Amino acid sequence: MSMDSTTTAIAPLETLSPEVIRRLDGVLLDLDDTFTTKGKIPSCAFAALWDLKRAGLRLVPVTGRPAGWCDHIARMWPVDGVVGENGAFYFWFDGGEGRLRKHFLDPEDVRAGKRERLLRVRDAILSAVPGCAVASDQPYRESDLAIDYREDVAPLGAESVRRICELFVAHGATCKVSSIHVNGWFGQYDKLQMARRLVEDRFGIKLDTSRERFAYCGDSPNDEPMFRYFPVSVGVRNVLKFAADMQFPPRYLTEHEGGEGFAEFACHLLRHL
Repeated sequence: MSMDSTTTAIAPLETLSPEVIRRLDGVLLDLDDTFTTKGKIPSCAFAALWDLKRAGLRLVPVTGRPAGWCDHIARMWPVDGVVGENGAFYFWFDGGEGRLRKHFLDPEDVRAGKRERLLRVRDAILSAVPGCAVASDQPYRESDLAIDYREDVAPLGAESVRRICELFVAHGATCKVSSIHVNGWFGQYDKLQMARRLVEDRFGIKLDTSRERFAYCGDSPNDEPMFRYFPVSVGVRNVLKFAADMQFPPRYLTEHEGGEGFAEFACHLLRHL
């Protein structure tokens, strides 16, 4: 798929109609390079999150970031839950009880065994792919291995990223490419499966019969299951950087990149709610 054909296939955000927007109950969103810009959360993006919350929408970040970060997000941000490590778990803050609630796909003993196996994968990747590194947030992870290819290391090319993916697969792991990391884990889960679980557990809604009630906003190949699934799927403009590697692009596209693109998306929703 060429970038030109992908750009043509994605409709401008402004074509997302008021009638569709008024059916929405919630927004699910990626974080890195969707809610952030160059590693920071712009004030417009965080303000937009609060505005969406005040408008009555349910909000759920769905990210590849680690459990340690998700603990903070669930407690401190205006969200109704957070899916982390590409679907390994969801967390939510129980305001009535004043405590964080956690739901993991795997019990602790299984997670520990998988982490041991991932150490061997880590060593193989670091040996074979010059310039990559274990992601700086790895100590806060419960279930996956994150290999940095452009966050705290000099950006690596597409061939290096492909080689990292090949090594994950050769060891029997699943892997997904984000805008900054290649994440790998043992198991067949993804962002969508755990998002389904959270929405049903927390909101009593079965997504398979109500997917038009939620929008998703993302930016990279690890968002493809979400882009494919949700009728209201929005890519911030930097998603076009991955166009050649995506089979299922988003349906709508913002004019701006990163957090500014998310704020643009939120403003469009708020005008019509």
